[in-house]
Amino acid sequence: MSDNTNQALAVAEGLTASAFHEILDLAIEGRGKLPGAKHTAKQLLLQKNDVEDAISRMVTSHVAMAGGQGFATNWGGFFVSLLTMPVNVAAASFLQARLVAGIAHLRGYELSDRRVRTAILMVMLGPSGNAALISKGVLPASPLVVATAPVFDARLDGQVSKALLDRALNQLGGKRLGVWVGKRIPFVGGGVGAAVDGWSTLSIARHAEAEFPSRRPKLTGVVVEAG
Repeated sequence: MSDNTNQALAVAEGLTASAFHEILDLAIEGRGKLPGAKHTAKQLLLQKNDVEDAISRMVTSHVAMAGGQGFATNWGGFFVSLLTMPVNVAAASFLQARLVAGIAHLRGYELSDRRVRTAILMVMLGPSGNAALISKGVLPASPLVVATAPVFDARLDGQVSKALLDRALNQLGGKRLGVWVGKRIPFVGGGVGAAVDGWSTLSIARHAEAEFPSRRPKLTGVVVEAG
């Protein structure tokens, strides 16, 4: 068995699908000096006074943080204390969860609604991930349909969390391969992982914008209150 396989199994042993609910809760509410999606969205709307401008600013800042190397380093101990997950994977998941939740909040979706939270986790799978699982019958419909469904589906929520866990472990293996290749190419190094995280975060942001159409037709100039 390869070293990469052993490392992935070690991660899987301590990591469960419920970790992503913990990440999402942290991403929405924040903790200490780490602001959550609702607070971040409110502050951006106060600055921009326009919902779509606030969303654009939020996307830009989160893609930059995901692509940078400093975020995971600066908050590494914080994430390690919460999750049995590699710091870079936890940090990227947190940023993507906060970004998607912020977009949903600004578009008028209630973040305390469990249906909306399931939809946010679905968006974090990315457009291709969702499409593949829908085509296989694992997921019944798009995130928008789930967010506005008549009732919360606990079984579906569990399936989405499991799919996110599988995605995280696959990404972990891919990043290790990228770093291994990058070390053998001059001037590449850590830029491989940064590019992957930045691109993935942007793709998920565009997916969120498509899946959470505005439910507040007259949002311009109106402050979205947190809570």
